[in-house]
Amino acid sequence: MLWDRRKDEFTLAQWLKGRIYERRSDLSPDGKYMIYFAMNGRWNSETKGSWTAISRAPWLKAIALFGKGDCWHGGGLFTGKRTYWLNDGYGHRLMQNSSEVRRDETYQVKEYYGGECLSVYYPRLQRDGWTYLRNHKLGKHQDLTVFEKPLPKGWILRKLAHAEIGAPPGKGCYWDEHELEHSASETLLKFPNWEWADWDQNRLVWATNGSLWTGNLQHHKLKNVQLIYDFNGLQFEALSAPY
Repeated sequence: MLWDRRKDEFTLAQWLKGRIYERRSDLSPDGKYMIYFAMNGRWNSETKGSWTAISRAPWLKAIALFGKGDCWHGGGLFTGKRTYWLNDGYGHRLMQNSSEVRRDETYQVKEYYGGECLSVYYPRLQRDGWTYLRNHKLGKHQDLTVFEKPLPKGWILRKLAHAEIGAPPGKGCYWDEHELEHSASETLLKFPNWEWADWDQNRLVWATNGSLWTGNLQHHKLKNVQLIYDFNGLQFEALSAPY
């Protein structure tokens, strides 16, 4: 789906009977293209069961397609409106190309975070204004990485990014929670159920329990909380892209 943040209107598009790895995906700066990594497990198919695609947002139909065949690496980042970096560690196969977009062969991520989601997700966060603060090793297979973004009026939005084996029920091996801190008033608000949150022009927006919300930061609390969209009622529709 496509979210018009000026009007809070949504364009519903295609479903996928499979898994889209959102932490290995990205949207072009103008919102016209999407790069994503997906898996449907059909290992005898043409893509060998997993692939990276570039599509015209919000549709999933590929204009550029790279077969993968496993779930190491995959996906990528946009380096410009029409240029993208492919997270290619274990050999994509070019299956379809497009003159609309171009692969950026010179771009390199500043730091490598492993062969799965984090080598796309963490650089994407830092590109989009988040500061990498610190990493905590909580156990043999449990890491917590802290990111922060300064907000107006002295507030800080903190993202607690978990990477672990044996995550809590309902969580994948990568999952986030969030905090809001106002040091002057010694206020700390914890939101363990916020799956995503960010600052949108003059408001805070976040996702939790299948819904998208917004609110304003005033003094030592979050006010004027409003529901933007409840996605829980959506059901599968077999839709074709208009291209």
